[in-house]
Amino acid sequence: MAKKIAVVLSGCGNKDGAEITEAVSLMIALSEQGAEVEFFAPNEEFVAKNFLTGEPMPEKRNIMAEAARISRSKIKDLKSLDVEAFDGLALPGGFGAALNLSTWATKGAACSVNADLEKALRAFYKSSKPIGAICIAPTLVARVLGRENVTVTIGNDPETAAEIKKTGAIHETCPVDDYITDRLHKIITTPAYMYDGATPVQIFKGVSGLAKELVEMA
Repeated sequence: MAKKIAVVLSGCGNKDGAEITEAVSLMIALSEQGAEVEFFAPNEEFVAKNFLTGEPMPEKRNIMAEAARISRSKIKDLKSLDVEAFDGLALPGGFGAALNLSTWATKGAACSVNADLEKALRAFYKSSKPIGAICIAPTLVARVLGRENVTVTIGNDPETAAEIKKTGAIHETCPVDDYITDRLHKIITTPAYMYDGATPVQIFKGVSGLAKELVEMA
């Protein structure tokens, strides 16, 4: 029987949403493992960015509507995510994780996490179902589950690693094309584009390893 994995997106695009290469790599890798995937995102507004200038756009957009661009319109409100219906949870990166799913971008270890995502993370953890997180998304896992002494990676960025340690989580350095598995807590993380010069094939290799481990744990 195919494992069912819930994937939470934070929009569409690395500067203000889900990183597309990471999200698509995850989709392909989970498909290779025979998993069934359903997508979720907050049904909330956010301030979009101009990807040419980096400046804020004049209008607000909807996180779920933007994320639907990646999921081919098949997406549900994060509020409806039921842990009982899934075998695992996965979070692609992109700055949207630090802006739209949390306030990590401005508050670091003292941030708040979207209430529905925090509820989901705690529910999957309590149910001993694996959680995968990519790029900057492991910071959210650390913020919510840090007191459980979970181990995560965001690569080798010292400032972000220091903030992660403030949550109570353990940070482990990891190369871009690899992943870290916390078998005790069933947490799998990979740094992906936390390495700015990473190539798509390196991203895919790390994400593929994460996806394989996630499905096997599920």
